[in-house]
Amino acid sequence: MVPIDKSSTVLTILLAFLLLGEPIGLSQGIGAILIGVGTLLMIEPKHVPSTSSFSSKGWMGYAFGSAIFASLTAILGKIGIQSIDANLGTAIRTGVVLVMAWGMVLITGNMQNVRHIPKKELLFICLSGFATGASWLCYFHALQDGPASVVVPVDKLSILVTIGFSSLAFHEHLTKKAALGLALTVAGTFAMLL
Repeated sequence: MVPIDKSSTVLTILLAFLLLGEPIGLSQGIGAILIGVGTLLMIEPKHVPSTSSFSSKGWMGYAFGSAIFASLTAILGKIGIQSIDANLGTAIRTGVVLVMAWGMVLITGNMQNVRHIPKKELLFICLSGFATGASWLCYFHALQDGPASVVVPVDKLSILVTIGFSSLAFHEHLTKKAALGLALTVAGTFAMLL
């Protein structure tokens, strides 16, 4: 799932070129190609038990949707915070996300499940929320001052932390092909910085 979401980097670079007029030099072009190839190498079918809710491929559509919307988040955010404080932009964005998320809870009829969330899971969801808030604050500050075509690939280096934690917490391990993809993605990101 994470590599598919991170594919938004290449889309963001293209949209930044087309919509924001950000240049794509030789190193940025090579970086984008390495990130794209690396991402493709990391996408591997997982053998998931049929009893799992992930046994259908429906999650792939959501993962690609996440990538597209993540790319639009960067481009629209960059345009939106040109003349306002990044913290204010983050607060407005967060308010919209809050309304959308609770709207989906109400629409799907899950409001009654709030009081049945186990305390441990609630704690980790809340900690995830703090991490998201900190990430968004840093992200919007970086977007305000830097080019979206470079900020986004650097932000997507979070894949390294995600893979590290998934290895420790969930005992997920990369295949050689996926490790090569990760190496290309990281190399492509660093090429974007040249």
